[in-house]
Amino acid sequence: MSACTQLHYPIPSLPTSSKPHQQRHFHKHPANINSSTTTHLKSSPQSRSLASWIETLRTKIRSQHFHDAISTYLDMLIMGISPDNFAFPAILRAVVGLQDLSVGKQIHSHVVKFGYGSVSVTVANSLVNMYGKCGDIGDAYKVFDRITERDQVSWNSMISVLCRFQEWELALEAFRSMLLDNVEPSSFTLVSVALACSNLHRGHGLWLGKQVHAYSLRRGDWKTFTINALMAMYAKLGRVDDSLALFELFENRDLVSWNTMISSLSQNDQFMEALVFLHQMVGEGIRPDGVTIASVLPACSHLEMLDLGKEIHAYAIRNSDLIKNSYVGSALVDMYCNCHQVESGRWVFDSIVERRTALWNAMITGYAQNEHDKEALELFLEMYAVDGLSPNATTMASVVPACVRCEAFSYKESIHGYVAKMGLGMDRYVQNALMDMYSRVGKIKISKSIFKRMVTRDIVSWNTMMTGYVICGYHDEALNLLHEMHDDEHKDEKGVSLKPNSVTLMTVLPGCAALSALAKGKEIHAYAIKHLLASDVAVGSALVDMYAKCGCLNIARKVFDQMPTRNVITWNVLIMAFGMHGRGCEALELFEKMVDEASKNKEVRPTQVTFIAIFAACSHSGMVTEGMSLFRRMKEHHGVEPTQDHYACVVDLLGRAGKVEEAYNLVTTMPSSFDKAGAWSSLLGACRLHQNVEIGEIAAENLLLSEPDVASHYVLLSNIYSSAGYWDKAMDVRRRMKEMGVRKEPGCSWIEFGDEVHKFIAGDGSHPQSEKLHEFLETLSRRMKKEGYVPDTSCVLHNVDEEEKESLLCGHSEKLAIAFGILNTPPGTTIRVAKNLRVCNDCHAVSKFISKILDREIILRDVRRFHHFRNGTCSCGDYW
Repeated sequence: MSACTQLHYPIPSLPTSSKPHQQRHFHKHPANINSSTTTHLKSSPQSRSLASWIETLRTKIRSQHFHDAISTYLDMLIMGISPDNFAFPAILRAVVGLQDLSVGKQIHSHVVKFGYGSVSVTVANSLVNMYGKCGDIGDAYKVFDRITERDQVSWNSMISVLCRFQEWELALEAFRSMLLDNVEPSSFTLVSVALACSNLHRGHGLWLGKQVHAYSLRRGDWKTFTINALMAMYAKLGRVDDSLALFELFENRDLVSWNTMISSLSQNDQFMEALVFLHQMVGEGIRPDGVTIASVLPACSHLEMLDLGKEIHAYAIRNSDLIKNSYVGSALVDMYCNCHQVESGRWVFDSIVERRTALWNAMITGYAQNEHDKEALELFLEMYAVDGLSPNATTMASVVPACVRCEAFSYKESIHGYVAKMGLGMDRYVQNALMDMYSRVGKIKISKSIFKRMVTRDIVSWNTMMTGYVICGYHDEALNLLHEMHDDEHKDEKGVSLKPNSVTLMTVLPGCAALSALAKGKEIHAYAIKHLLASDVAVGSALVDMYAKCGCLNIARKVFDQMPTRNVITWNVLIMAFGMHGRGCEALELFEKMVDEASKNKEVRPTQVTFIAIFAACSHSGMVTEGMSLFRRMKEHHGVEPTQDHYACVVDLLGRAGKVEEAYNLVTTMPSSFDKAGAWSSLLGACRLHQNVEIGEIAAENLLLSEPDVASHYVLLSNIYSSAGYWDKAMDVRRRMKEMGVRKEPGCSWIEFGDEVHKFIAGDGSHPQSEKLHEFLETLSRRMKKEGYVPDTSCVLHNVDEEEKESLLCGHSEKLAIAFGILNTPPGTTIRVAKNLRVCNDCHAVSKFISKILDREIILRDVRRFHHFRNGTCSCGDYW
């Protein structure tokens, strides 16, 4: 029961009458009046006319004093004045204002008792409107269905109700029935019908929408609000140019016309055009209102035009009514947060007294987007616990990612239970967020299950699922999903075919890189060019990375050179690529060009990642002097403070060059606040390379204390002992590893052939050609021995005889992948293989022999770098 019925007494039961137009007085029917109200009845003749009461009702309703209107209605009844077909529409408007369905139903009972339910179409129309706006579509239809002589307002009311409940197809069916009933549609009808068309699948909606537009032209309907509705329809159906043409064709534009156009441009990502329209609107002397501000601020937000956003904010402050508007407040918060001014966004949020859910959502989303996850979750709790507002789908779509990243929130999956409890589990945006959450906690099967159950998927759903596969290392699944999306012509809820966008390509290209799937990468590149996505800086950077990691450094450089714009990521990717290919001098030259470019464009100034890339390049090329020089002056010359990751890179640089003791000294002099695990790991790898048992033991001891669950630490220490002939110590390390439940990652290699990426695991014979491959390698081994090949059995870390060691060497994953490539491709074809671990000494030597004997170029990428084998030599110069 609403506040109105709590404050006042119940509406009394009324007498029925077969003569609805005859006035009835309560004192004539005392038996039908509630006992609670009989004492208020007066027997004296009425002192006011019915017209006077109705005018009082209308005055209070116009002033939005809806409770007072209900009180006036009750007083009228108590005075014995019977409502008529003018009073009922008036009081039903008050009910709509209060949104009180229960009072509305009581008024309906009065309508029936007084006999106006079937004879007054005006009252019936008001009832249809009341039920629709109070949320009862069933009763709205029942009333409409009982109207015998429906007029234009009857149909308009019912069509409007159907639109309110998003029953778009039924609204259009009602419009057809209206025409068949020979009732002439009005401009109000066309506004509702245009809205219905705009919410259909794009093709169907556009086809019907054009018919509605043609109908309005035949009628000569050039009313401003009709044109506004048609403009909005075309824009929502993706035809902004048609909206613009309509806007320019008619002269009687009002504020709504301008708002419609600005909103349409902004919602269709034509942000600069939206700002131009705002400028034109102000130039024509039309003052922006809250809708204008809320529509144009997203343009400032997406273009990160903070200064213009501040100007609009100042305008809103000068017009106090605007700054109090919750929608304006939400847009301001969103703008500041998108421009990374989160504190300013919070200031706006705190300054607004009446905060609606949209405003809370804007602030929570702003925190989450800027990874202020603790603040996002605290505000979410405040919204729910303090203000008592229930979160909606938009809230949870931002809260879920914050939960994933926030370390303080340990029970991450529990948020799914809360989402289900709130009844939001089937919302597409929330499902997208949940898919992302589960993939980031390693539960890709649950992500896949959510994806499969989705009723409708948008482009974000597909991109999220692909990203999940990539995060969890299922690169082949990501590529398969891309093909499914593209080949099966999936559509979104609007019926628009889903096509890979720039985010899709950025997501799957790393998968091609990880698998060395060059052919698939080239297909994606061709798609990007065809659909004008290749010029996107993020796609271009991903293409440079893909080609470089597939061994095509020259193509990577060509893509880099052809990019219209480059950001710091683009430069970092190419510097890292040259380093991985052992071309340290070119990497250093590129770094110098980047520094020169940064003097003109601060957006490409070297970052922490840049120095990690350049140190790695120096390390792989043995450029110790150059690397140390950069390390010493990185803060002074480039303003980049060395981090623990930079120290780890420099330790690797020194250790790889044989300067193990110098590397050890650097680790011991690192700032005490730094995590030294990365540096100790680099040092342990250097000790393995140069067989330094003493320092290796120190490094391993520190690592096993801080990271006892990392398998590579045990393996490297065991390798150091094995290489030195300390078999007992090596066995002790492996025994300790087993007791700790730590498992070594098996060697795994990939090679692309045709439309598939073939995977080989060390010692695994599950591949269909496995037996054939082993036979080929044994035959090839005999041939290589004649050429001077001597198996390096030090790579076999088991205390077995030499013959068994040689047999085990043949099962290494990179050898199997190379053998597969040779047997399945024409002579002279380049073999491209990727491996998840560092290539062993024996496989490195074998690859050199194969390249010479079979005249094949072999490009092998291990976890650290590239090896280009050609004519019996390797591009690394045996320095790796």
